[in-house]
Amino acid sequence: MKGRVEIIVGTQWGDEGKGRVVDAMAHTVDVVARYQGGANAGHTVMVEGEKYVFHLLPSGMLYSGKTCVIGNGVVIDSQQLLDELTDLQERGKDRARLVISGAAHVVMPYHKKLDSMEERLRGSRKKIGTTHRGIGPCYMDKVNRCGIRVEDLLCEDALREKLSFNLEIKNMYLTRIYGEEPLAFGEIFEQAWSWGQRLKPYVGDASLTIFEALERGSNVLFEGAQGTLLDLDHGTYPFVTSSSPVAGGACVGAGLGPSLVGRVTGVVKAYNTRVGEGPFPTELKEELGETLRERGGEFGATTGRPRRCGWLDLVALKYAVRINGIHALALTKLDVLSGFEAIPVCTGYRSDEGEDLPYKGNSVFLDSVEPVYRNMEGWKMDLGACRDFQDLPRPARDYIRFIEEQTGVPIVLVGVGPSRDQTIVMGL
Repeated sequence: MKGRVEIIVGTQWGDEGKGRVVDAMAHTVDVVARYQGGANAGHTVMVEGEKYVFHLLPSGMLYSGKTCVIGNGVVIDSQQLLDELTDLQERGKDRARLVISGAAHVVMPYHKKLDSMEERLRGSRKKIGTTHRGIGPCYMDKVNRCGIRVEDLLCEDALREKLSFNLEIKNMYLTRIYGEEPLAFGEIFEQAWSWGQRLKPYVGDASLTIFEALERGSNVLFEGAQGTLLDLDHGTYPFVTSSSPVAGGACVGAGLGPSLVGRVTGVVKAYNTRVGEGPFPTELKEELGETLRERGGEFGATTGRPRRCGWLDLVALKYAVRINGIHALALTKLDVLSGFEAIPVCTGYRSDEGEDLPYKGNSVFLDSVEPVYRNMEGWKMDLGACRDFQDLPRPARDYIRFIEEQTGVPIVLVGVGPSRDQTIVMGL
C-alpha cells in the first residue's frame, strides 16, 4: 500500500479540539474520513475569522481538492447533513468531494422521539445526559438488524417496507409505554424519500473509495467524534456514547484493515471538560471551574450546554494512550491556562484508605477516588502570538514536557488560540 493512514482520536470526554487538529493536518492528506458517531457531536473550526461547526461533515470540507468520506459507522441525521452542505454552499466553502457510505444508518424521527422519552423515564437521578438527537436508538436498531440505511433511502420499495415494519413497533412503544401519539407513516416516508433524492449524488462505497486512494499513494486522515472516555466499551459506562470513538473503531467504521494504520494521534485539551452526566474526578465546581469555562468558551458546539471543567487528569490520559495505541499527542487550548499562579495536574488516584489506584472506566470506582495533584508553575503571558515552542514562557514549556514525560508520548502540535494559524507544530 502506497498511501499513509493516520487516525485522530479524542483522549478525554470529547470536545478536545479534534476539528481544529484535523483542519491543521488536512493539508498533508488527500482524504479525510469520519468513522463513527452522529449529530450529537460537533467539530468547531475557525478559518480567516469565520466559525464553522460540523456535526456530520468531516473537517476537511474546507479544503479544495480533498475527498471527504462519511463511513458506515456514522449514523446520519439527513436533514442536519443537508443543512450543513447548504450552509457551506451558500458561503462558497463547499470545496471538497463528499462520499457517503450507503451502509451508514439513518436517524429517523422516531429515534429522536424515543431518545427523549427514555431519558425522561430515567428521571434526574438515572439520566445519561443524551443530546436527544436519536443517536442511541438508531444504533440500537442497527444492532437489532432492523435499521434503515442510506442505501434504503434510494429504493422506494425497500424504504416503504422497512419504514412500515419499524413504525409498527415504534408506535407501540410511543403509545403503550410513553402515552404519546403515534407517528404517521406518510409524512415520514415522504420526508425520508426526499432526503434520499438529495443525498443520492454523494452516496458511494466509502471503504472502496479509501482503499483506492491509498493504492494511488494518497494519504488518509480519520477523525472520530466524542472521545476515549465516552467509548461504549472502554468509557465511563453507562455514561458513554453509543459507538466506539477509539482508534480501533476507525477500522470497523470505515472498512479498513488495521494493518494499514500508520499512526494514531491523540488530541488532549490542556485541562479536562465533560458534558452531561457521569464521573469526573478532577472537576472544579466552584469559581475556578467557572473561570475555565468562560476563558475556554466551554459550551457544547451541538447543544450549547455548559461543559463541566476541571484540571488535566494524567491517569485517564495514560489509559487513553494505552487503549488507542497512541503514537503522538496534540495539545489544545494551552492558552486558556494563562494567568493562573499554579496549575494542578492529577498524577494519581487514591482510595479512602490511602491506597494508590490505577484507572478503571467503572463509574462507581471513579466516583469514589481522590485525585492526587502535582502543582505546576503557572504563567502570565498571552500565548496567542506564539508560533514556535521557544516562544512559549518556560512554565508553559515545562507543562508540555511534563505531559510528555508522564505519558511517554511526544506532543507534536500545540494549540494557542482558536484560529487555524494559532498553532505550534512540533513534529507532524
